[in-house]
Amino acid sequence: MNARERRQARGVALALGAIAAALLGWLLATGALLWSTLDADERLQAAALILPRAALPVLSTLLLVAALGALLPRAWRRWVGAPAQLLEHTRVLLDTDADRALASPQGGAELQALAEVINALAGQRGTLRAEMADQVRQASRGIEQERSRLAALMNELTQAVVVCNLDGRVLLYNASAREQFRALSTAPSLADGAELIGLGRSIYAVFDRRLLAHALDKIVLHLRRGLPRPSAQFLTTGGAGQLLRVRMAPVLDAETPPAVGDGSSAPANADGAQPAAPPVLGGFVLMLDNITTEFEQESERDRRLNELTEGSRASLGNLQAAVEMLDFPDLDEVQRERFLAVVRDEAGAMGRRIQELASQTTQSMKTRWPLEDMLGAELVAAAVRRIQALPGPQPLRVAADEVDAELWLKVDSFSLLQALASLAGRLAEEHGVRLLRLRLAPVGQRAHLDLVWLGHAMSTETVVGWETEAMRIGGETLPLTVRDVVQRHGGEFWFERERVRQEAFFRFLLPLAEAQAEPSAPQQRLESRPEYYDFDLFARSEQTRAMDDRRLAELSYTVFDTETTGLNPSGGDEIIQIGAARVVNGKLLRHESFEQLVDPQRDLPAAGIAIHGIQPAMLRGQPTIAQVLPAFHAFAQDTVLVAHNAAFDMRFLQLKEAATGLRFDQPVLDTLLLSAVVHPNQESHRLEEIAQRLAVPLLGRHTALGDALVTAEVWLRLVPLLAAMGIHTLGQAREAAQKTYYARLKY
Repeated sequence: MNARERRQARGVALALGAIAAALLGWLLATGALLWSTLDADERLQAAALILPRAALPVLSTLLLVAALGALLPRAWRRWVGAPAQLLEHTRVLLDTDADRALASPQGGAELQALAEVINALAGQRGTLRAEMADQVRQASRGIEQERSRLAALMNELTQAVVVCNLDGRVLLYNASAREQFRALSTAPSLADGAELIGLGRSIYAVFDRRLLAHALDKIVLHLRRGLPRPSAQFLTTGGAGQLLRVRMAPVLDAETPPAVGDGSSAPANADGAQPAAPPVLGGFVLMLDNITTEFEQESERDRRLNELTEGSRASLGNLQAAVEMLDFPDLDEVQRERFLAVVRDEAGAMGRRIQELASQTTQSMKTRWPLEDMLGAELVAAAVRRIQALPGPQPLRVAADEVDAELWLKVDSFSLLQALASLAGRLAEEHGVRLLRLRLAPVGQRAHLDLVWLGHAMSTETVVGWETEAMRIGGETLPLTVRDVVQRHGGEFWFERERVRQEAFFRFLLPLAEAQAEPSAPQQRLESRPEYYDFDLFARSEQTRAMDDRRLAELSYTVFDTETTGLNPSGGDEIIQIGAARVVNGKLLRHESFEQLVDPQRDLPAAGIAIHGIQPAMLRGQPTIAQVLPAFHAFAQDTVLVAHNAAFDMRFLQLKEAATGLRFDQPVLDTLLLSAVVHPNQESHRLEEIAQRLAVPLLGRHTALGDALVTAEVWLRLVPLLAAMGIHTLGQAREAAQKTYYARLKY
């Protein structure tokens, strides 16, 4: 007996109970009324007449109830069940874009006529929708052409480009970016869908959040100063040991911000007009270059240059000695020829080495770690904030002292700030220093950046140890040393003590850059980049709302399905295929899919092959579940999981937690349960039946990816139906699903 039949049986039983109670009450009330009209003799006569025949009215009542019990289910189906089903089918047409005709209901002629009227109205609405869609297509044809041109241009770019909102969610990427990130994957041999990038995914899964935050801070400072074309640049390493150069540029809000004024006390310009407010940052663009090969080539050139230098040193010594000996007047011809041979041999050897190096070097040596121009005062201010934010029992006090406000440096500010923070932290932890000062002054073509404190001198061995050991900030150990940072800048680092002032300081010798001229007037701001793909996600702020309070239409989903060796996960059955697709911003991203066969390392039952069509030969040589699950876990991170009969699939994943160390702890939604929420009167909630009700085409069934795509289409149709019932958020959907009968199924 299915859920609908159980509900119908309960309804019929309640109705029969109500009818029986009503008849019994009517009989008792009628008897009491008649009894009240009789005198004593009549009551005795009536009692003598009725009591021997009391079974007859009771029997007739029971026969009447039985007759009603036989007729009531049919009446229930006709007057209660059929209208309820018709109502649910009508809501599908009303709340979704499903294009289908209602089947003739099982009720009477009136209900069938009502269904025909609904179909006629749905047909008229479909015609109007088609006409409106045609008008919209004609009106937006020019826009679509521009978007197509932009898409073609983006895909033809050889440089990887990624656009993100301020939450770090990916809004746009091109084909080069996809290939770039695929190369960074730690498991490139797995499914094509195992990339690190996708619409709606977090860029922080690839790049350190601190790197991007630091680059954004620099861009914001440049915007406030009104500098033209603000940007930031940094280097980082990928998961596969790749070296990336990343350039960040801002995406500004399309609307021009209002001018400062309207009662504000901001200073006016020379002509009396209020200055324009700084542009509002809406997101950022990342342009990536993989410089791993370039770096390796430069390292090889460095090695060869070093070989040339060391090899030439000995040759030069031999040449110098031979030339000096040739100056002696007493040399005979044999000795002179011997020294001339030395000159020829050493000169030839040096020439060959130089020629070999020249043939392999086609361009001048480039800076291995790109340095950027930065105002020294801004670097010192950032260092003060960074050191004051260090964890500890007491906050450090830091002051900027003797800082040249016009000094420009050429630095890798991120690593340099890490070095200053690491040294300050060690001074506080190991020597109890609580007060620090920062000084910055030019010295010829370089600058001195000093980290100063009172007293507490240290030995040369301690300084060398701090310089060569991996930097520590808080409880985190960084891969770089202070010496690495200094070498990046081509500078120097040492410790000094001023005995007169009783001060000690670490000194960095840093390169200078040319000062940047202040613009005479704010630069004219060009229009922001055109809207493309999912740029409307700029309005989202995922850090301020809890997941359960998020609206269903706003969330990102991974809709997945598994094919297995059998139906008993606890009894040894294994996953043989995982398929998944992503739903972002209400769109099914078919090109961002995950599909991977899995070697179950056990026999494949013949009964299952007839269903999913996967042959044992197809699984030989495929990765095991221990290799596939990390890739799928990365693909599904930061999303809500959606599956049909999710308890079955999730049980297989949960049983692998101990072996893989991976836990799928994100929220899970089940289309089976939610179908029972929106359509409680339907007989079946199998995926095929739901798809038919919601006019979803069935393609690729009984493959993991095919079922995942059908489930994703079903989910997109269920969202507006849930909204029509007042279920708008993830928490509301999960609560409603748990109240259904099917939520009690366990595997």
